[in-house]
Amino acid sequence: MSISFAIIGGGWYGCHIACSLRALGFGVTVFEHQPRLLHLASGNNQFRLHLGFHYARHYGTRMQSREGFSRFVERYPELSRPVPDNIYAVPCGDSLIDFLTYKLIMTSSGIEFTELYDHPPMLTNLEGCLKVPERVLLIDRARRYFLDRLSENLVLGHRVAAIEETEAAVHVDGQRFDFVIDATWGHFSKPPIELFYEPTLLLYYEANCDFPAITMVDGPLCSIYPTEDPGLYTLSSVPHTPLGRFSTSEAARQALDAVDPALVASKVELMEQQIARYVPGYKDVFRFIGPQFSIKTKPSGSFDDRSCYVFKTGRVFSVMSGKIDTIFYAMERILSLIEAMPDASVPAEAGGLREEVLRSAASWTPT
Repeated sequence: MSISFAIIGGGWYGCHIACSLRALGFGVTVFEHQPRLLHLASGNNQFRLHLGFHYARHYGTRMQSREGFSRFVERYPELSRPVPDNIYAVPCGDSLIDFLTYKLIMTSSGIEFTELYDHPPMLTNLEGCLKVPERVLLIDRARRYFLDRLSENLVLGHRVAAIEETEAAVHVDGQRFDFVIDATWGHFSKPPIELFYEPTLLLYYEANCDFPAITMVDGPLCSIYPTEDPGLYTLSSVPHTPLGRFSTSEAARQALDAVDPALVASKVELMEQQIARYVPGYKDVFRFIGPQFSIKTKPSGSFDDRSCYVFKTGRVFSVMSGKIDTIFYAMERILSLIEAMPDASVPAEAGGLREEVLRSAASWTPT
């Protein structure tokens, strides 16, 4: 009988893990409480396929992103596309590190870039710039891709109420599975690490001309990034995009529900003021069209860790999602934890090597 998995959450991690397990011959059922896949955090973000440039202060996140990027492009070649002009810029005086240090970190990490010795004319107050080969994710195409491949394995519009674990199985709302994978980013069950839930507000703008992706690094800065729709961009800000820090998912959700037009207007003003410091003509090019809301789950601490972690308790796995290109790490970690289980390992035969040596010695006759 095939091993069966229940996956709670139909975001990037849940969908990738489900497709990978099914390809290996395992039984898979994906429970997603929204009416479509990639609906919440997976579909409400800057749609950036990271290479590691965003994380100068955390080696593990850079390495996971660097390795995952090429694997993502190989595995899902139609679910992202290049961003022709993608610039990471270190501002004068506002960054936590200087440009030379930033450049050395990326060089030592083995991440490809081109240094721009002449800054783009629309930018100002910069110490240095890198042009990088990151990509933009194609969310609508990804939804259709996973829906097509997982249509027989999906339970959409179903919020899991409870799981009950026994020694031999796990029951999800009464249905038996061998294992459960919580891919909700800590919204169903909280991972065993210190973390917080951060409701966020991302701003969408239309541009009246082609504009490069601009990411200011490193620290409490801002970025402009294109979406899959031509002429549509997002504006985000490290200090202004978050709407608070909360210890529970429910409290973060309540904070989002309380957002009103006055708060959105104040965030628009703050974020436009911040980006205008580096892009003085921002409001001449971009027109605000609306906000988008989401909740991020982040580990506590000031070390900028956005890498992926997988925890196992009994027959339940909890995935602390990293960047989207670290989905491969999550899948491989789950398989390695299953292989390490006592009932999944190959029984050891005591004296195997000793018996082989003795048999060889018995047949050897010195001359």
